[in-house]
Amino acid sequence: MRSRQRMYSAVMRFFLKCLRIGQRRRFWLTKHVGQLWLYGRLCLRSLVYNSFANGDTALDALFEPIYWLVDHVTRWFGVVFVALVITLTSSVVVIVYVCLLPLVLQTYPLLWIFWHFIYGHWNLVMIVFHYYMAITTQPGFPPQQQLKSDVAAVSICRKCIAPKPARTHHCSICNRCVLKMDHHCRILLQAHSWTDLGVSWTAWLNNCVGHFNHRYFFSFMLFMTMGCIYSSVSGWDLFWEAYAAIEKMKLLDKGRLHVTANQTYSQTPPPTFSFRQRAFHKSIVYAWVLCSSVALALGALMLWHSVLITRGETSIERHINRKERKRLRLKGKVFQNPYNYGPLGNWKVFLGVETQRHWVTRVLLPSTHPPYGSGLSWETPPCIVEQKTPLLTI
Repeated sequence: MRSRQRMYSAVMRFFLKCLRIGQRRRFWLTKHVGQLWLYGRLCLRSLVYNSFANGDTALDALFEPIYWLVDHVTRWFGVVFVALVITLTSSVVVIVYVCLLPLVLQTYPLLWIFWHFIYGHWNLVMIVFHYYMAITTQPGFPPQQQLKSDVAAVSICRKCIAPKPARTHHCSICNRCVLKMDHHCRILLQAHSWTDLGVSWTAWLNNCVGHFNHRYFFSFMLFMTMGCIYSSVSGWDLFWEAYAAIEKMKLLDKGRLHVTANQTYSQTPPPTFSFRQRAFHKSIVYAWVLCSSVALALGALMLWHSVLITRGETSIERHINRKERKRLRLKGKVFQNPYNYGPLGNWKVFLGVETQRHWVTRVLLPSTHPPYGSGLSWETPPCIVEQKTPLLTI
């Protein structure tokens, strides 16, 4: 009898223990699901945590993993594209010297030879100089230590956890703040907001464009576009002659194959072009197509940056100023860019022109003069006659 009671008691204790374990598991699962729900709710609320957040903020947060992948992958593409730019530019220069220069010396009059020699070499020197300076000059970074008291910091960088001077922005590829940052050259899309994508196909610098190399970047685009337009216009007639010669080569190759397949004693194959002739015509077509394509693509980008310089803005400031202009318009106010000194004044500040002589020595000739200011503070430049009323920096 006692053995039965003991067995019954043991079975009941085991059953109650199983019930308690099941209750604990159900309680743990319910608690875990509740924590996940609260965390997801907190993440959702954080996307619209204040009045400045909108749909762009939410989409930027959702696409942050994609941006991280783009930033860490495309930084390795820069070296490849720099080598590609050097190779393509060198190939065009070799074609000009090997194929076109002997033809120019034999057929052109003396004045045209002098013009092509002077302008072509001047343009080439300007391209090489500004490209080298653009890829080797640092854009400028704020000091790592605490900023001096006389340097105004408009905000704190959330990634560097350091004071950020005016017009300074954090570059995710350089992983540090850049003075007067315009963009970082890479091949993929750069999205400052989802509704306004900034397309940057400039992966050929492998460098960040900022305060100290912005002029070199723009000058390279300008002189490269001028050189490509000059090559395309000068080689227009040669291009069509080479293209017609290539088409004639194709027809003769087809005719030779047809004669070879049905050859009789009374038939002779058509004449053939030598390897040197084929290489000459194909090189002319290659150089003209490459120069024309670069002139269109790079010319459009150069014009876009010309508009930004005329407005006294960078690519990033364009998005910031547009949002600020829209916000003040709703309040009945007018936005004024504190760094806009007028079209001519903006170009003088950007190019570093202080006297009339500088338009030649600093714009039309290679010059390593630094830009105006240190990039830490922005006072009115001396070349601007009209002193503007100081405004709140952005």
